[in-house]
Amino acid sequence: MTACCVTACIAGCGKVAITTGQRGGGGQADSRDRGPRNNVDYTPLLEQIRRNGERSLALLNHLTVLLCLGDPALLSLLATRVMEDTRVVGAVTTAQEALQRLERHQPGLVLLSDRLIQGDGIQLMRQIREQWPAVRVLLLVNREHRHLAIQQAVDGGCDGLVLQSRVGSGSVVAALEAVSRGAVYIDRPLRADLRWQGSVSGPLQPLSERERQVLQEAASGASNPQIGQTLHLASDTVKTHLANLLRKLPARDRTHAVVLGLHWGLIDWPEALEPG
Repeated sequence: MTACCVTACIAGCGKVAITTGQRGGGGQADSRDRGPRNNVDYTPLLEQIRRNGERSLALLNHLTVLLCLGDPALLSLLATRVMEDTRVVGAVTTAQEALQRLERHQPGLVLLSDRLIQGDGIQLMRQIREQWPAVRVLLLVNREHRHLAIQQAVDGGCDGLVLQSRVGSGSVVAALEAVSRGAVYIDRPLRADLRWQGSVSGPLQPLSERERQVLQEAASGASNPQIGQTLHLASDTVKTHLANLLRKLPARDRTHAVVLGLHWGLIDWPEALEPG
């Protein structure tokens, strides 16, 4: 199915129109912008995607969502089936179109792929973090072992990374659960790349055992009062430990500190964030 056919079918269903960023006289996408394609057969995943759809909708019922994916077929599936009852404010395939929707709607969540029909997903993620820091971003990574892409996404403050071929496995639901409570999610197949990148670096100063405990609780999405209750610490003490963590790692903010902690193997991956 061509990009033009996808647009016509979705618009005809009365759901959400998906735009595909045609360019040039013939409307064909430039393969240099698209990058190498990773063919994935989603047919075996359809039933699981439907089952996970209800969980996704429950997590998203208070959020507006912008979809920006380089795969028109996956985009149409998510927009018209999985998220059909969610307030999807846009379903686009290019960075320029995504920025236009962001300016107009400022959604609570952007589900973004690293490869787009036009533009670069990771560069777009960085721009979103700079211009709309309150917007959460989940990034679908085209394939495993994209060390540079994963490093750039982590450095850019991405809230979650999921391998695109695992969309129907429950990873997106797990990521939504994590992000909805302020945690960070890295899909299991991508964690080896994250640890690999961290093998030659580390914090500026060693962390104390208590600081590690605070960071571990923060990784699960616990708030300061919840951390204090779990570790039997006063709220001001928790704030002091977090400030020390930002200085020692160093990290820009709480989310960045958690990512670096996972990145360098300073804390364990929270079991509660695994796909159900």
